[in-house]
Amino acid sequence: MTTPRLLSCVVITALTLCACTAGDPEPAAGRPETGGTASSSGTPAPAALTAEAYRGELEKARGPVRDALRKLAATDGPKSLDGRLERASTTVNDAVTRLAELTPPTEVRTAHDSYLTALRRFAAAFDTARQEAQNQEVCTGPAVLTRMEREDELSAVREAARSLTGYPADVVPVKAAAQRTRRLPNGRYIRSESRTGRGYLELRNGNRQDAVVVLVRGKKKVVTVYVRKKSKFKVRGVRDGSYKVYYTLGDDWDSRARTFTRSCAFERFEKALRFRTTYTATQISWKNWTLTLNPVVGGNARSRRVKPGDFPT
Repeated sequence: MTTPRLLSCVVITALTLCACTAGDPEPAAGRPETGGTASSSGTPAPAALTAEAYRGELEKARGPVRDALRKLAATDGPKSLDGRLERASTTVNDAVTRLAELTPPTEVRTAHDSYLTALRRFAAAFDTARQEAQNQEVCTGPAVLTRMEREDELSAVREAARSLTGYPADVVPVKAAAQRTRRLPNGRYIRSESRTGRGYLELRNGNRQDAVVVLVRGKKKVVTVYVRKKSKFKVRGVRDGSYKVYYTLGDDWDSRARTFTRSCAFERFEKALRFRTTYTATQISWKNWTLTLNPVVGGNARSRRVKPGDFPT
């Protein structure tokens, strides 16, 4: 149904233009024709905005983008990262749509076009970042901004904004940190209840990334400990009870956010570990456990991936 309507419109327009041309008398000699500058379709070209009006349009377009980037910079984990990146991409594209419809002041028309080009590339950069976040290559908002800074995506849009001298065009209100690889010492407790039990849990991390292991008893997170790559550590004094064991692997540990900012993965061992102390008249017995965080031949403890939102932080 779409094609016949389009063809019908073209025919009617052509007939109308033809009728107007045939019916209009030629201008009288010596009398100038009236009317403004017309586009190829016969519609007068829109007048350029005043500097004040253009400034106001820029403010309206960039405000939501700046808000979205502030929220992205405050995103401290992968749980809400994809949604924040989608919002940033949408707001940048909305800004492009709004600004592309404007006729800027003549003196900044070239800079305006360059600014639009930079914003379009900026929106595409967020689409790329979403894919990286979904693959858990980047795991926090600051890590996304750091990667964009390293790839000159932030500097490109800043430079385009600066070319609009005297106008509010900067859409990046936050500063990206330099890329870091922060680590804790092997065996550093991030959280721990009093460990008054007799058993111990030995953790062996043969992976190429550091790990953080979380022990959960019931609904309570009782121990969280850092185990560096190619290292092992014994959690001593584990109290009696049944424990679910989670661990996360990655690069660059953010202690404030309690997550790795890059290349993060989240796992849980399928079977709980049971610690129990038995007392008899002549002896006390208990059981110790050893968990290997990397696959090993003959291993009997299986783990599975969990969603970031299901990982106990």
